Amino acid sequence: MSRIAALVSGGVDSSVAVHKFITRYPQQKNKVHLYYLKIWLEDELSFLGDCPWEEDLYYVRKIAAQFDIPYTVIPLQKEYQEKIISYTVDELKKGATPSPDIFCNTKIKLGAFLEYIDGADTVITGHYARIYKDDTTRVHLLTAADRVKDQSYFLSMLSEEQITLLTFPLGAMQKFQVREYAQAHALSTMHRKDSQGLCFLGKIKFRDFIREHLGVQEGSIIDERTGKVLGTHEGTWFYTIGQRNGLGLGSGPWYVARKSLEENIIWVQHAERIQEIASHEVFFSNPHWIRKIPPSLKGACFVKIRHGPALVAAQYTLHEERGVASLTESDCGIAEGQYLVFYTPFENKELCKATQYFSSVAPHEESPESPVYECMGAARIFVPQ
Repeated sequence: MSRIAALVSGGVDSSVAVHKFITRYPQQKNKVHLYYLKIWLEDELSFLGDCPWEEDLYYVRKIAAQFDIPYTVIPLQKEYQEKIISYTVDELKKGATPSPDIFCNTKIKLGAFLEYIDGADTVITGHYARIYKDDTTRVHLLTAADRVKDQSYFLSMLSEEQITLLTFPLGAMQKFQVREYAQAHALSTMHRKDSQGLCFLGKIKFRDFIREHLGVQEGSIIDERTGKVLGTHEGTWFYTIGQRNGLGLGSGPWYVARKSLEENIIWVQHAERIQEIASHEVFFSNPHWIRKIPPSLKGACFVKIRHGPALVAAQYTLHEERGVASLTESDCGIAEGQYLVFYTPFENKELCKATQYFSSVAPHEESPESPVYECMGAARIFVPQ
């Protein structure tokens, strides 16, 4: 390891990740450089909410001083505009549900950033995920010990070459252990709250972001069963299939069943009839496989339709660049533009090399019985018309 880049956000996760690395590899500390990625939205749309980047940078400076490691602020506003913001707005215009956090990793953190600094041999991040390198030097992207915080979903569009560069010191830790670790080592970020929301928004609300870019277009909210108008909305792009919150309807709960861009209508279904919009089938296109080729043209797997701890067993079938996954559990929130992420059980007996490598709070970090899954790749969901 001759050039080590550590992506820091000013939060507790990335701070603990760096501290664990330099504690595990003290001889490599003088090769570590901290990088804070400054994004365009925090300046250009600062009037929509508080700008977090100055506060972030305050903590980055404190951590850099505490660790005695240099830091650099990397301006990537232009790259965010071209690669993430434009994609997000385009998807919303089409009535789809964008997945910007997935592309934040592949196009920015492991794309534009590395191009800007002309590469690195190792990249440290505070992601909750694990990497296992087998005897053939192939890498496996694995789920984190903390199933709730697991971020493999957001890493699913990375290439094998990108994953090879990464190291995830938090992969074997539960979130509460990260906090405990920060307090035990008196890190400057130990009491800082976690950030919420999409990668590029900071403290800006996503609804405000949409309103700024797409405006308001009032339309009707209609009960799909009765055809009765229940209320009004400000634009179909504010809603996604399966959404419950933000409808402002009485006698609920109500869920978004479908959207009509042409008619500017949101169709809803009452919770009592929610299974009427649920489906066991998920159609997908243009799959990305971390290993570049699909494991097979059909077979069993586990999938995630969105970030979260739940994995659903499925059978998938591929035909050229399209496929379908048949789920064992129905889902009422399948929306165009979401990403279906594929997993398979990982049963390597030497998993300890991946899970405990950076551990300083073992052995209670993870039970040996905890299931571990390998992320195989992802594909964009489409809804047949």
